[in-house]
Amino acid sequence: MISSWIQTSLAVPSIWLPLSERATGSLDTFIASESPVALQGVLNNIGSTGAKAVGVDPGLVVASPSKTDPDYFYTWTRDSALTFKMLIDNFIAGDASLRTEIENYISAQAILQTVSNPSGDITDGSGLGEPKLKVNSTAFTGPWGRPQRDGPALRTTALIAYSQWLLSNEGEGNVSSAIWPIISNDLNYVGQYWNQTGFDLWEEVDGSSFFTTAVQHRALVEGQTLAERIGKTCAACESQAPEVLCFLQSFWNGEFIVSNINDQSGRNGRDANSILGSIHTFDPDAACDDTTFQPCSPRALANHKAVTDSFRSIYDINSGIPKGAAIAAGRYIEDVYMGGNPWYLTTLAAAEQLYDALYQINRLGCLDIDATSLPFFRDFDPLIIAGHYSKGSAVYNNITSAVRSYADGYLSIVQKYTPSDGSLAEQYSRNDGSPLSAIDLTWSYASFLTAVARRSSVVPGSWGASAANTPPATCAGTSAPGTYAPPPINCSANASAVTVTFDVREPTVYGETVYVSGSVPELGNWDTGKALELHAYRYTSNNPLW
Repeated sequence: MISSWIQTSLAVPSIWLPLSERATGSLDTFIASESPVALQGVLNNIGSTGAKAVGVDPGLVVASPSKTDPDYFYTWTRDSALTFKMLIDNFIAGDASLRTEIENYISAQAILQTVSNPSGDITDGSGLGEPKLKVNSTAFTGPWGRPQRDGPALRTTALIAYSQWLLSNEGEGNVSSAIWPIISNDLNYVGQYWNQTGFDLWEEVDGSSFFTTAVQHRALVEGQTLAERIGKTCAACESQAPEVLCFLQSFWNGEFIVSNINDQSGRNGRDANSILGSIHTFDPDAACDDTTFQPCSPRALANHKAVTDSFRSIYDINSGIPKGAAIAAGRYIEDVYMGGNPWYLTTLAAAEQLYDALYQINRLGCLDIDATSLPFFRDFDPLIIAGHYSKGSAVYNNITSAVRSYADGYLSIVQKYTPSDGSLAEQYSRNDGSPLSAIDLTWSYASFLTAVARRSSVVPGSWGASAANTPPATCAGTSAPGTYAPPPINCSANASAVTVTFDVREPTVYGETVYVSGSVPELGNWDTGKALELHAYRYTSNNPLW
């Protein structure tokens, strides 16, 4: 049984905290207090029950509740996939409360794959490269940097992690019938379009992006593994993964990763794009492998130094900080968006790569330093030489301790410029560290949670990097034509989870809200304080639909 009623309320504008009101205390204290704030910050931005996702369809993630200057009240395939990969990893680690959100995400992505948009549609898969859509699951048709080819790969990775957990714990269930059709479309997209240019994750450069190529390779590798486990085929996975890996080597220039190639941006190439690519292809079971740019690899560590050092002299808040000490990190030094500031998520990524690297080094039981990684390690010991250092040796202990302190320093930078309420915006000022741009950025919160998880050695499962790290001797640059089909709608991997929509036609005036209550927990068990708030994004004077 259900009922609905109207409650009058007043809108309250967002208020920035004064600059002096910032997080204080030890780093461990900050992490303990910020972690639940960050998780709630993520959940607040997920429809339809998120406190800051009013009018958002179930399972969709808004980048930020900010609707003006900038307007981020849309759902991005990339941001959503990265967010849900974090939530799925938390679910696998034991947070069962996240399951309904995950199931809603799966259903939502099945719908979004069928939406025709300026990038194309499902018939040839081209529509899967559309970067963002409206929060009512319809196309955004305004001008934008499109297509963006990382989203399908990242969505694949998130859904594969959940599928593998289901297979290991509950049997096949609806993995083949409900989740695989979504994954299959995305894998076919990657296999068909990986060798075509597109816009990077910052939505600014049309070319070939390291981040995109790295996550595409990962998706094809783990896609093949899942296909074999459930008796499916992925021709694109088997044929294209080696070619994507071969192309991935093109981004290394001998000193650092050139984050965008085949482009006309004119930038120097040092970009947090590359650090993000390394952490989102981190495999805890892998060695320090250069070809997949694992976090502990010589290439990835040399690149970490090249990218982070580039920000030391351009931000006032980094003034006087020496090499080997953490700094506020931005996207790239030529950045002018919103004034070109440090970002919370890029500063957190700098920490996360180091925690990932330390996890791998500890598991391997040794520290290998070569000519490529030597400059990185000399920031901590100017006299160190290339060589093999076993776990427990003085050099190993001193260096790994110094790197951990260095990683902690990036978290301390975030702590220093986080308001006392724990809210994380997109950016913080290069001049005084005050929060800037979009408020409550979902990706900022998710990045905090993954960084602190890696700090505690909580890591995701392996994606098979160690068995997929040998590129062909010659790159072919081929692609594999894909086949696509609309996935089943409203069919989830958890058969007990059903999405229900309540439509109430009730004329209201400005400031009034309609709620639904009922005799089940989801509707508050008749407790009006826990009732479900309806939304008026389809409300018109002729059709007062809540």
